Amino acid sequence: MNDAETPDPRPEWDPQSLDVQRDQRAAYDQMRQRCPVAHSEFLGWSLFRHADVVRVLLDHETFSNAVSQHLSVPNGMDPPEHTVYRQIIEPFFSTARMTAFEPVCRDLAVALVRDLSLAGPVEFMAKVAVPFAVRSQCAFLGWPTALQGVLARWTRRNHEATLAQDRKAMSAIAVEFEGIVDDLLEARLEVGAGPEADLTAALMHEKVWGRALSHEEIASILRNWTVGEIGTISASVGILAGFLADHPDVQAHLRGRPDLLPAAIDEVLRLHGPLVTNRRVTTRPVEVGGRPIGAGERVSINWMSANRDEHAFDDPATFRLDRDPSRNLLYGAGIHVCPGAPLARLELRVFLEELLARTGDIATAPDRPATLAVYPGSGYAQLPLRIS
Repeated sequence: MNDAETPDPRPEWDPQSLDVQRDQRAAYDQMRQRCPVAHSEFLGWSLFRHADVVRVLLDHETFSNAVSQHLSVPNGMDPPEHTVYRQIIEPFFSTARMTAFEPVCRDLAVALVRDLSLAGPVEFMAKVAVPFAVRSQCAFLGWPTALQGVLARWTRRNHEATLAQDRKAMSAIAVEFEGIVDDLLEARLEVGAGPEADLTAALMHEKVWGRALSHEEIASILRNWTVGEIGTISASVGILAGFLADHPDVQAHLRGRPDLLPAAIDEVLRLHGPLVTNRRVTTRPVEVGGRPIGAGERVSINWMSANRDEHAFDDPATFRLDRDPSRNLLYGAGIHVCPGAPLARLELRVFLEELLARTGDIATAPDRPATLAVYPGSGYAQLPLRIS
């Protein structure tokens, strides 16, 4: 069966509609109840239930990750290619590397939160969340501080092009990033940087199938890390701060029990996921939730909805610290589980430790309401807070 034999069904929802973008969580919760496997022109088949998403994650033979027109290492690959590249990437997020990076990350967090209580109302996303994500990523990769503004603008434009599905702009943005990486690699080649110099230099010394990684492959790896880290970490930091402001009881409890922060972070981000969707493509005809899907069709995993599914989590809209962590899909599952999860967990824990330790209260700004982000972003576009 192919696309010619199985024409696209009539769209059952519009992911770009104002109703959906006004509050993505509420819209996806409604879709999970009304039409848990739904078709749209924008996303293809969207899966909203936890069980259906897990099925896709664990069946990479039927639901392929090879969805991008551009080289995507290793996210857009299936085995055996994925396996080879994944073996190269995972050591970059080892316990030893995380231990070495923690004091660097903590210094960045301290620099951003140290004087917040003296600043009055603050637009948290622009002044804190995005700078922390960008500075942390540059520090982890060994990139100069001069690139921080460039990366923040590049990430924003990439989101805008993705939402508009502007293929020409998306291609140009990808080429622009390759140019940035080429300059970084050339600078390291000129000085003969060894693998110990920084993470970017270390990638230049990695090999696949007996040869060095190409510049295109390195650029793809770094692009995936950069898009993922800056977008999801900034969204996560905003979501966490917003939740603490909205729930002073939880905030007070965590101030007295910082040991609970790792579990609390995962639970808050289950409630309000920082990543909305990921794509797959079917390799053969399949049925999901009673809906026949042909070979070669687009499938969109909705992380936000799956992690709020009442069939997977009791009272799913309630913050609880006694949940089974294995059911939380914050970092995915299966062979494509996020390799950067150790780094993300480190950054978020360290940031919240310093935010809570160096402030007395985090509250909403009643005269300045927050604005939610729209797809492909999540969390907040603007988050005015009063911090004392």
